[in-house]
Amino acid sequence: MTFIGYILGSWPGALLATIGVLLPSFALVAVAGPLIPTLRRLPWTAALLDGVSVGALALMAGVTCQLGRAAIMDVPTAVLAAVGAILLLRLRVNPTWLVLLGAASGFLIKVVG
Repeated sequence: MTFIGYILGSWPGALLATIGVLLPSFALVAVAGPLIPTLRRLPWTAALLDGVSVGALALMAGVTCQLGRAAIMDVPTAVLAAVGAILLLRLRVNPTWLVLLGAASGFLIKVVG
């Protein structure tokens, strides 16, 4: 949405689009956050929250698979994905470093290769 906001209204449009996308979820978390411990005490709402959590994890896994299929197009991207997965899952490297390492690697692959 940020990109579409930028296309339609330059930087102010991008900023407004980003705020419009993110603000409702932040507001919902701010309002619902204090209620979660109370909801966890009731058996049926605890089950509901467990189901929502599992659904959210499944959605994230599905999106990750789709993005992976779209992003891994050749041997260099496959190697970057494998190295990134190993660094993240085995060595517990901070994801920020993985993003920076991936960006630098992609830049070098394009410049050198």
